[in-house]
Amino acid sequence: MTTQSNTPAGWYPDPHGAPQTLRYWDGAQWTQHTNPAGQPAGQVPQQQAAPQQYGAPQAQAADAKVQRQVQQQAGVAASGPGGGTLFTEPVLVVNQKAKLIEVTNEYKVMDQNGRDIGSVTEVGQGVLKKILRFVSSLDQFMTHKLEIRDAYGQPQLLLTRPAKFLKSRVVVTRPDGSPVGEIVQQNMIGKINFAMNANGQQVGAIKAENWRAWNFAIVDHADNEVARITKTWEGLAKTLFTTADNYVLQIHYQLPEPLLSLVVATALTVDTALKQDSRGWN
Repeated sequence: MTTQSNTPAGWYPDPHGAPQTLRYWDGAQWTQHTNPAGQPAGQVPQQQAAPQQYGAPQAQAADAKVQRQVQQQAGVAASGPGGGTLFTEPVLVVNQKAKLIEVTNEYKVMDQNGRDIGSVTEVGQGVLKKILRFVSSLDQFMTHKLEIRDAYGQPQLLLTRPAKFLKSRVVVTRPDGSPVGEIVQQNMIGKINFAMNANGQQVGAIKAENWRAWNFAIVDHADNEVARITKTWEGLAKTLFTTADNYVLQIHYQLPEPLLSLVVATALTVDTALKQDSRGWN
């Protein structure tokens, strides 16, 4: 299905590739409402007819600070509006919540104008793990799980980085447990590269552009650049005293699944997989 403005509102196969799932198209954009395929689609989602219900994101004005981060620091030219979701925006701004001591990874995801469209939080951490993160750097050798959520707080992707010794591997699944693919570190010396694999084949790669692994080019299976990750400077105070990392993900054009979901996941995976500190060192 093409997501054109003349497409009538209704239930259609999920454009993000979730199996046996219908997603509601409101006539202008994909919504967060889903329904199992093969069952009656039911009525129009109530949130479509009654905006500003509990849990729904409120309208936000553009954030000049985020716009500067995108256009001046990341060098991404302003573009037209996207679809308003994690999978339909051409630019994602991923800002880690600033903390003096990091014991839980938390990220805020915005569009190029600073409007909230999602979040990422670490899940499944016990007390012992938090203590180890507080007193040591041993957490880089532990298993980490990150949940990517939409603006309504609904899970969209789950990233699992199993305990690593030398090289990282991140497993990407959908909330129902169905696999999307894996992001696997290829080397340890020089510019770090990751392979993006799905269904037993490599569908793309993430290539660091310098040895400190701050900026990455994302390519498809034919080595054509399809997206780019740029780490932006968070300011002297945050750089010196907190663990905040800020990234801008620019997707050059609409991508097919599962490559799209893997590319969206990279903006979070790169930092967690490499276990960089706030200076960008491994």
